[in-house]
Amino acid sequence: MTADVVPTDGAAGTPRAGDRYAYLGPAGTFTEAALRQVVAPEDATYLPQTDVVSAIEAVRTGDADFAVVAIENSVEGGVTAVLDTLAVGTPLVLLREMLVRVGFVLAARPGTRIEDIRRISAHPHAWAQCRRWLAGNLPGVVHVPATSNTAPAALLAGSAENLGFEAALVPPPALEHYGLEALAEHVADNESAVTRFVLVGRPGAVPARTGADKTTLVVHLPSNQAGALLEMLEQFSARGVNLSRIESRPIGDSLGRYSFSMDAEGHVEDERMAEALMGLHRVCPHVRFLGSYPRVDAPQGEVRPGTFDADFHAARAWVETLREGTGH
Repeated sequence: MTADVVPTDGAAGTPRAGDRYAYLGPAGTFTEAALRQVVAPEDATYLPQTDVVSAIEAVRTGDADFAVVAIENSVEGGVTAVLDTLAVGTPLVLLREMLVRVGFVLAARPGTRIEDIRRISAHPHAWAQCRRWLAGNLPGVVHVPATSNTAPAALLAGSAENLGFEAALVPPPALEHYGLEALAEHVADNESAVTRFVLVGRPGAVPARTGADKTTLVVHLPSNQAGALLEMLEQFSARGVNLSRIESRPIGDSLGRYSFSMDAEGHVEDERMAEALMGLHRVCPHVRFLGSYPRVDAPQGEVRPGTFDADFHAARAWVETLREGTGH
């Protein structure tokens, strides 16, 4: 049985002047917008990366102090590359989360006509969020995958050669930044789409409890038998801990073996969360703690009677009296 636990000494997540932040570039991505919620560019060093895995690994190698990466989208769900990279390798922790509203325009070089578009470059998540608009307005157009939401904009702006595509799905601010024109605006199928980003750092002191927190974990099932998932989930339900996200991911060593990436409402300093973690550590072969941090997406649910800190303290004190022979 293994458990990757964040040390309680040291400090983590406190921005300092000159800190280096790896993020999915180039300039103008939604990730950069999330990074700007953490620290202004004049107060830090921004390190654009070609993909989210490189951003995370930059922290592990020491080439960056922190990374900002997308972890979940309200339309497409979890960002699997981020979930899988955080689940293995040298332990890292999540220190805070940021939300960014997501929208797209169809952009091209000045003078391009929409009727001439045959191939569109877009990040796979952008393509997925615009597929109905594309099917209705540009049926038969070919998707050319891009590494980020602004990578094709940079290519359109920087090269006069045939790139293999005539237009791109990009964030609206990329138009001015890269000198492109909008062939169509508001092309996303869901105008309310939101992406959740996280600040990733090396282990250290856990951010202080706020009363509206989130704890992220990766857990392997105790067995591959009937009831194994229930046994794992009971560690939360028995302590009154609500799960706001749970996703299965293949472990990778053989077919049919999965781990679970999850967000639980609460902080490791909460008695109910600590008890749930101890339960997981007892029954599951692998538990990776990815941090407790303030949540921003929604108010925390009501704490169930009997699962407040005071309830755990009182129950523990009662058991102690039984051990001492003074209680009943």
